[in-house]
Amino acid sequence: MKKILVSAPRGRLKAGLLAASLSAFSAPLVIAQDSVEWLTLGSDYAHTRYTPAAQIAAENFESLETAWVWDGASFEASSGRSTPSYINGTLYTVAGDRRHVIAIDPETGETIWSYREPHTFRHEYSMRKDYGKGVAYAEVDGRGVIYMISPGFFLTALDAVTGAPLEGFGEPIPLEGFPQNGVVDMQKRIADYMGYEFDPYYGIPLEEGYITSSSPPIVVNGVVVVGNSAEQGYNQTRIENIPGDILAFDSRTGEFKWKFNVIPEAGEFGSETWEVDGNPRDITGEVSPWAPLSADPENNIVYVTTNPPTIDYYGGFAPGDNLFGTSIIALDVETGERVWHFQLVKHDVWNYDTPTAPVLLDVTVNGEEIPIVAQVTKQAFVYTFNRLTGEPVWPIEDRPVPQSRIPGEHLAATQPFPTRPAPFDMQGLTHDDLIDFTPELRQAAIEAISDYEIGPLFNPPLHNSNDLGKVAALWCPGDGGGANIPGPPVADPHTGVLYVTSRSACSSRIIAPSEERDAMLELPTGTTFSEWAALRSLPPRGPQGLPLYKAPYSRITAIDMNTGEHLWMIPVGETPDRIRNHPALEGVDVGETGTGALAPMTVTPTMLMYASTASDDTPVLFAVDKASGAQLGKVEVPATSNYGMMNYVHNGRQYVMLQTGSRLTALALPY
Repeated sequence: MKKILVSAPRGRLKAGLLAASLSAFSAPLVIAQDSVEWLTLGSDYAHTRYTPAAQIAAENFESLETAWVWDGASFEASSGRSTPSYINGTLYTVAGDRRHVIAIDPETGETIWSYREPHTFRHEYSMRKDYGKGVAYAEVDGRGVIYMISPGFFLTALDAVTGAPLEGFGEPIPLEGFPQNGVVDMQKRIADYMGYEFDPYYGIPLEEGYITSSSPPIVVNGVVVVGNSAEQGYNQTRIENIPGDILAFDSRTGEFKWKFNVIPEAGEFGSETWEVDGNPRDITGEVSPWAPLSADPENNIVYVTTNPPTIDYYGGFAPGDNLFGTSIIALDVETGERVWHFQLVKHDVWNYDTPTAPVLLDVTVNGEEIPIVAQVTKQAFVYTFNRLTGEPVWPIEDRPVPQSRIPGEHLAATQPFPTRPAPFDMQGLTHDDLIDFTPELRQAAIEAISDYEIGPLFNPPLHNSNDLGKVAALWCPGDGGGANIPGPPVADPHTGVLYVTSRSACSSRIIAPSEERDAMLELPTGTTFSEWAALRSLPPRGPQGLPLYKAPYSRITAIDMNTGEHLWMIPVGETPDRIRNHPALEGVDVGETGTGALAPMTVTPTMLMYASTASDDTPVLFAVDKASGAQLGKVEVPATSNYGMMNYVHNGRQYVMLQTGSRLTALALPY
């Protein structure tokens, strides 16, 4: 029997573990439970998005109906990526422009209380107002506390019952409307240790850099661990930015505990991988841990993933492998000291940041029980490590990769390739990867990419003055391909099977000198550099409006993490009518292509649920058999689901929660 890593509100750890471990074999025990909780963004600390709830099964799945809809449109804006938490009989989530925390009645969908952070310029400027993925929870002195990170980079602690700011936490914020308790100004903390000027309303001066948040914190053994997000590198005009150091605070007082330098100071571990004179932190910034966090509370470890340093797609200003860019890092929760790390991409110029939380499982490999952490990536790999030691479960090989033709750019000679599991989606691009329904469509696709430089995984960007006569380079998967934000992986902790949703997509980029960019901005024609670059940075279109690549365009792959073997693969959703009925495909059996979209998923003792669309684009919730991938049922739902599917049981009734734009849609079986 595999162990499930869960948090334990109000001393119920043993009962929760018992229900979870018995549920795979005794569904009535779970049905009889008054509640089955969803405690973190990923359901548990292991981020499996697994629920032991088993009331909804194959025989009744298609009886699901809308129980209620909560509409967050009145909260100023839509947060389209939030997964609610269900704790102690209440739902909690962020809403609107992510200055709001909402408590919702799980049976009726009525709002119980709401908290709104006062307006600041730094919130208004944030690129991440629509990226809030949820809240965190802990118990402090016997009462529940909800923790939120806002786009203005405030950490707020609220009483879970009343929504009132937590007394004794944080410090007074010298701005109108802010509470005198319950808030920590994390931008001020960064400004203090970086030596920056600071204004509470405007934050750190923008010329010094920019920092915000994308994911909630995680609270482990009394410590609130906080990631962050920076301005996306492809939107920046400077190479400097604030290093995205990982921060930690006391869950009771908000007192600062530690920080981990994601860009090492000169002389620190990893600084030798930055081949620069002086302090690497003076050269560039970012390396933000923006994806959700996972943790192993029993061993007091938090798992963090990062993105590359600024600027995306060109690293000539920061030579070297650039540790801890695009890495997974295991940190001691109490001290912030590095337990182990692994750099997934060295000197990353592909924007291959890790977009999903690490998944923790206990598996048996060749007869040996191993606690693992599995990290899925945009490049369609699953990197698998012993989560206590960092030792790869299966060999990871450094293999030669193509080198850059851009002046001043020096890529790493090799990159790490896992030998197991096999890649779960397209890697690199050849003519064999292009649409093949008819010879004519294949030839048209070949012509469509003829102006682009194609190649294997880690194909580098091109310079605008390249001597190949090419418009740009294509690399596959691109920064929007492989595993990505809208569809986090899920896992069954009883079987050790990981379910990964991915899509086939490439990126195209062209790099030009800054002087040329500046000159382009001043052209009398009014053409801007951005417009010029955009025309050369779009992947080629497929023939006659059809996809460029072979089907399936998006998929779900089941991977047994005990063996590293793929069990099955299915396309996401149904083949769209616009493809099946396309005039160029008359008389052609196109099969099941998938929609091209990622699938929000959750897994139960009896099935995998995922949200997608039917052939006519009707939003649908599917149920599939976990062992075979065979479809068990489908049910129409009110709207397209985005990021945050979850399950909970309240008063003996199981609910499936879908994040549908500004709305939360709760499905349940009829009474």
